[in-house]
Amino acid sequence: MSTEPLLSVQGLTAHYGPVRVLDDVSLDVPDRGLCAVLGANGAGKTTLLRTLTGLHRATSGRVLLEGEDLTRLPAEKVITRGLAHVPEGGGVIVELTVEENLRLGGLWRSDRRDRTTFDEVMDLFPPLVERRTKSASTLSGGERQMLAIGRALMARPKVLLLDEPSLGLAPLITKQIFTLLRDLRDHTGLTVVLVEQNAAGALSVTDHGFVLNQGRVATEGPSEGLLADDRTRHAYLGF
Repeated sequence: MSTEPLLSVQGLTAHYGPVRVLDDVSLDVPDRGLCAVLGANGAGKTTLLRTLTGLHRATSGRVLLEGEDLTRLPAEKVITRGLAHVPEGGGVIVELTVEENLRLGGLWRSDRRDRTTFDEVMDLFPPLVERRTKSASTLSGGERQMLAIGRALMARPKVLLLDEPSLGLAPLITKQIFTLLRDLRDHTGLTVVLVEQNAAGALSVTDHGFVLNQGRVATEGPSEGLLADDRTRHAYLGF
């Protein structure tokens, strides 16, 4: 069995103008991994996801998925290779129906399994079934986040990247979303990278965590260990 990581980030650096937002970031995510990326506002978490998926150009470094270098590929090519990104706020198109939003997620696929995938996604999110023909504008915040995740799953990714999926949601809905991510990994083998401000919640469901500080990886380790480390929690995670 291969010991190579599914997703490998090597010395990744990125700028916004003269400001270095990512500074030599390296991290490995194993196949079937469920990993958290944590840190304060401005630590570089969102820029990391945007750079991994080709939405922001890296200054230097490499992004490898199953050994293939994706660093210079445009975003539409990155998703066909297996990286799907749910941005902060979900990016749901409220003028479209639930079904139309979901089908958008499968546009870049080259296979013919759209119907199978659509049915699988609907099975994962029962609240969306009865809203299938309704405008996404009628959904609650939790339902919109389900729709955003479902749309990403329509691309049949190898790695699902999520940016602040708990943002603005009630604690009960947040817990349901986190549990869903763990179930996806456990039952489908999907690899998940979760960027979160809710560090305690993220560490409670993930296996491994990476803590960013000023664009660098300040520390990393098993989620249980980070959760128990008073110094890490107080210095970087705010709880």
